Amino acid sequence: VQLQASGGGSVQAGGSLRLSCAGPGYIFSQYDMGWFRQAPGKEREFVAAISRNGGTNYADSVKGRFTISGDNAKNTVYLQMNSLKPEDTAVYYCAAGLHTILRPTAGSYNYWGQGTQVTVSS
Repeated sequence: VQLQASGGGSVQAGGSLRLSCAGPGYIFSQYDMGWFRQAPGKEREFVAAISRNGGTNYADSVKGRFTISGDNAKNTVYLQMNSLKPEDTAVYYCAAGLHTILRPTAGSYNYWGQGTQVTVSS
């Protein structure tokens, strides 16, 4: 499973970005999808996930600001990020996993895309 993440960039605090993660045609019918991030010197942390059935889970730090969604026709999962804060600065990774039960743990995911850098300035 190859995943291609895109959409990162540099924004000021309060701004918005939308990340995209494209996968193969069967991806959403078989896998749960997640977004994680890793800031310099920190461990990779869970951001959001969406199940094959459309259920979602979010880290407390992004609830109300970030929205994960999927477009089956485009084989793409999105992470809409609003009201960005400097502490959201990190490399963001998308991931696919089987039967994750939306656990917020990297070990629940089997496949990873390359990261995309998000930088939020104050």
